[in-house]
Amino acid sequence: MLSADEGYTDDELNSPLIEWPNAVVVHSVRDREELAYNILRSLPRSSLAVLQARIAPLLKLDIVGLLPPEVALQVFSYLPYQTLLTCALVSRTWRRLANDQSLWRNLCLSRKWEWRVPPHASQPDTDSCPEQPPPNEGDWDDEGMGDEEDSSDDDMQADDSGFASADFDGPPRPSSSASFPVAGPSHQVRSPRTRHSAPSALPAPAAAPHLKPDYKLLHQTHVRLRNRFTAGSYTLSNLQTRGAPNAHTNTIYCLQLYTYPETGAQVLFTGSKDRTIREWDLSTGSVIRVLDGVHESSVLSICVHRGVLASASSDRRVVVWDLEKNAPVAVLRDHEDSVLCVRFDDHRLVSCSKDRTVRTYVMPGLARQHVLGAHRAAVNAVSISGGHIVSVSGDRSLRVWDAETGALLRTLENHHRRGIASVDYRHPFVLSGSSDKHIRLLDVLTVQGWSTSPSLDNKPPGVSELGRGVVCEACGNSASAGETSQPPPRRRAHEDLVRSVALGSEFVVSGSYDFTVKVWDRQTGALVADLAGGHTGRIFCVGFDCTKIVSCGEDQRICIWDFSHGVDTSFIQL
Repeated sequence: MLSADEGYTDDELNSPLIEWPNAVVVHSVRDREELAYNILRSLPRSSLAVLQARIAPLLKLDIVGLLPPEVALQVFSYLPYQTLLTCALVSRTWRRLANDQSLWRNLCLSRKWEWRVPPHASQPDTDSCPEQPPPNEGDWDDEGMGDEEDSSDDDMQADDSGFASADFDGPPRPSSSASFPVAGPSHQVRSPRTRHSAPSALPAPAAAPHLKPDYKLLHQTHVRLRNRFTAGSYTLSNLQTRGAPNAHTNTIYCLQLYTYPETGAQVLFTGSKDRTIREWDLSTGSVIRVLDGVHESSVLSICVHRGVLASASSDRRVVVWDLEKNAPVAVLRDHEDSVLCVRFDDHRLVSCSKDRTVRTYVMPGLARQHVLGAHRAAVNAVSISGGHIVSVSGDRSLRVWDAETGALLRTLENHHRRGIASVDYRHPFVLSGSSDKHIRLLDVLTVQGWSTSPSLDNKPPGVSELGRGVVCEACGNSASAGETSQPPPRRRAHEDLVRSVALGSEFVVSGSYDFTVKVWDRQTGALVADLAGGHTGRIFCVGFDCTKIVSCGEDQRICIWDFSHGVDTSFIQL
């Protein structure tokens, strides 16, 4: 039999003082609030602090967590990616919602960022040979540039860099300048090496294949690459240098990055004064194929699209090649002088020439369509987008044409102070580079934009000028994002003719006779990166994607400025 516990008695359970919870139930909420307050008021502060910590979680209500998952995801779908990353830190429920693949897939699709299964990596080639001497005096002629209309600008120096005088029938003057090395930035750039293939130009990080799409990873990788462009963090390698085996043997005038839609493999095509076109494997630095035997002079421009390549030459020809058959399928001989640029899409092919005309052909049969002849000097470049053709000329004008009818829609006279050398167009934005050493971005619908020349700057009101700040590579947040007053964008123009421009969704890239490549913020025109030290001669062409910039020129180098070093980009569709 259990002994009695003298320290405890059942009588206390029946006392009125202990029965108050049952009594409270019959009272109103207001009465219970008053009772609770009186009890709390009678407690010492230490007890109140303990109760406060215990009561605080009862006061929190996760409204989103109580919603059906599909409704909660709909709410989260309106958030920017920075906010989604913050939401993932709130709770397990919010983390599950914020990491949902459907949200990140939509964010990627809105930026046209696509996932791909990476092909098998190739083994690099490590062959090398000694660096060759700089180009001789005869290599300084830039056949890819036409003549300027007469200019009365006294403040511009005499043109001795291959951009010929107003005598259209005479040959261009050779340059009297000498080639010299340019020291590159010392902060994050490797010096160009005496290597002629590029195994380290685009290294493939050791990573397991991503068989299942991870759109959050895809988005964060793109943000990280964008921030590297902004910070100027890259490595520099040469795909080709002068004298390399199986490489171009003369000036390289043009290039284009191309991704095969069937395999997702990206390659580089280049055209040269040696009359050939070469296809390069970017992972190994080796030449995959050589297209030759058709052009009788320098290849000045190329364009690749859907397994077809078009090349333009100073032999007045445009040649269309079938890459699957590895053979030409058409040769166009309609121009009366050097063909300086060729572009095509699914509907038409467009070419321009020193003969001051732009010619269009209907794809795929290449029937003659229009001859556009309003320019007063050589038409140096053309671009097509959204049913429009943009042409630029040595007469300093930019013209917009209706691609279907051939009608001249708009003429922008004196778009630059000197002849316009290059153009890229993504409707409605057109980017141009000139021998006045400046680039200009313009919305052709509103005629608003920016220029590196203060006299041509016409930035629309309300465009914010974002400070550079310190950017987190993981989330993209900037330490200066909360500042309300920002300095004006930094625009240090080129020091010579801007020979090539490329327009992207966030950045624009320009290459110049001053041996440098520059990266600019597309929205503000601020200088993002100044890439020097890669070339020892004039730059004739640039191209880029989200991972790299590629440039070529008269020094026979193909430079790769890689912003993806150390980052697995095998799942990014380029």
